[in-house]
Amino acid sequence: MKYIAGIVYILFFSLFLSNTSCAQPVYNKGQFTKQDSLRGSMNAERDWWDVASYNIYVAPDYKTKTIKGWNQISFDINSDGQNRRMQIDLQQPMEIDSIYFDKKKITSFKRNGNVYIIDFGSFKFMAARTLVKKDKAIPLHSITIYFHGKPREAVNAPWDGGWIFAKDAKGRPWMTVACQGLGASVWYPCKDHQSDEPDLGALIQIKVPDTLVAIANGKFYAKDDQKDGNILYTWKVENPINNYNIVPYIGKYVHFADDYIGETEKNLSLDYWVLDYNLEKAKKQFGRDVKPMLKAFEYWFGPYPFYEDGFKLVESSHLGMEHQSAIAYGNQYKDGYLGSDLSGTGWGLKWDYIIVHEAGHEWFANNITTKDIADMWVHEGFTMYSEALFVEYYWGKKAADEYVQGIRKNISNDHPLIGPYGVNQEGSGDMYNKGANLLHTIRQVINDDSLFRKILRGLNKDFYHMTVTTSDVEKYFSKQSGKDLSKIFDQYLRTTKIPVLEYKIKGDNISYRWANCVSGFAMLVKLEGVDVWLKPTTQWKSTSVTRDMLNRSIEADKNFYITVKKVE
Repeated sequence: MKYIAGIVYILFFSLFLSNTSCAQPVYNKGQFTKQDSLRGSMNAERDWWDVASYNIYVAPDYKTKTIKGWNQISFDINSDGQNRRMQIDLQQPMEIDSIYFDKKKITSFKRNGNVYIIDFGSFKFMAARTLVKKDKAIPLHSITIYFHGKPREAVNAPWDGGWIFAKDAKGRPWMTVACQGLGASVWYPCKDHQSDEPDLGALIQIKVPDTLVAIANGKFYAKDDQKDGNILYTWKVENPINNYNIVPYIGKYVHFADDYIGETEKNLSLDYWVLDYNLEKAKKQFGRDVKPMLKAFEYWFGPYPFYEDGFKLVESSHLGMEHQSAIAYGNQYKDGYLGSDLSGTGWGLKWDYIIVHEAGHEWFANNITTKDIADMWVHEGFTMYSEALFVEYYWGKKAADEYVQGIRKNISNDHPLIGPYGVNQEGSGDMYNKGANLLHTIRQVINDDSLFRKILRGLNKDFYHMTVTTSDVEKYFSKQSGKDLSKIFDQYLRTTKIPVLEYKIKGDNISYRWANCVSGFAMLVKLEGVDVWLKPTTQWKSTSVTRDMLNRSIEADKNFYITVKKVE
């Protein structure tokens, strides 16, 4: 997000853009095109091959706002290899110049909107090298795609993404990319689908003028003088990584570092890259919040998932993004969300929102990634809830409860949290605040905080570096908790209805039921101020109550995201 002064601007985004640093969906009510399907679904031209690694080279030209480069894609074959056609994504107006397969030039490729279809014809799939997977040697092939063009520019990054050609406060070039949802194919050719991450990681090479510094994901690998006034910076990612997370950062950066010994007792390198004039601010802000954040999240979620690639914060011209092992930071070194508390409780002003929220994505989005962005609530709901868990770790459960209840006011219930599948379409922006409240409600139903924590840690262990579906997460919660939570997930993920606990009192009895809910909804609920649990269904049930309860209105525990209504 470009910085526009004024509290009105901050409040506008706080209330209507779901108050996060991650990309927001523009909800499409159902008019999808063939291009949407090509982008958002697996098909015959995608199914048969699996990405093993990316080796990306890019040289941006700040003056013309153009880029050129290549991407060497190593891949293995999932099927018998009879399909000789491959889909490569590259959004207009970017263009492919040439393609080489196992070092042999391919001339048969054709554009269809934002995708290219490559026809291998009579080329044989000869092994270039091997990937050892489950003790089996798998032949790898290599395709190198040369590209150039003037990439789409971000209008309001990160919400409306693309390449960002900005200037820092001293008027110097400052470039990066934010492309969640929009897709990495906005600037480089790839298999642009979240279900296929490069198993062997990525190499990112960035050629820039020698007056600037280039940073990317993973660990620093090399710095080579090009003897033409440019420098080639190379960064290496060891772990699987989402396409949209691979980004360059280019600017007048300076570096400082630290170390963290976490749960695994291994050393995690902490690297910080900030603009030269913000060095002292960064040392204070990052030094205060990063290690406490890591300590809290390793407690709740298990070890940081990318020890081999390190943890980095890189100052950006936009608010922030969860770029794996190289988080974009643009919160202006303020506490809260650009100085505001999204919960309205005061707890959100005790820590830097972008550091905590975006780092939470290292576990939910980067470690556990949804196959289809229709299930993006898994990324955003869990990460929004990680903020409350951070608060709980340092200020207690009551503070965390207040925080979750506070962000509830930002829920609009405009559309279901799950979007339509296969067309690269997210669900409602409520995936943040409502997603967090769904998880908080389920935590109350489980009614065992130790078990709830065990489930969160188990998710990150059992789905380590994997892509998942909503169904995977739902089944895992139900199995591990020993409770059938399917109807609760249905209610909050697939409808916009908030359950209503209806009740009526007659004599010494209270009758109650669930209304405004899916068929079969039977969630347990605890009453406020008393140690009483009800087991409502969609049919009226009755029970005797104490005289004290008869003399006051019935309220549910505020940690349940429901409404209560007395009927006559």
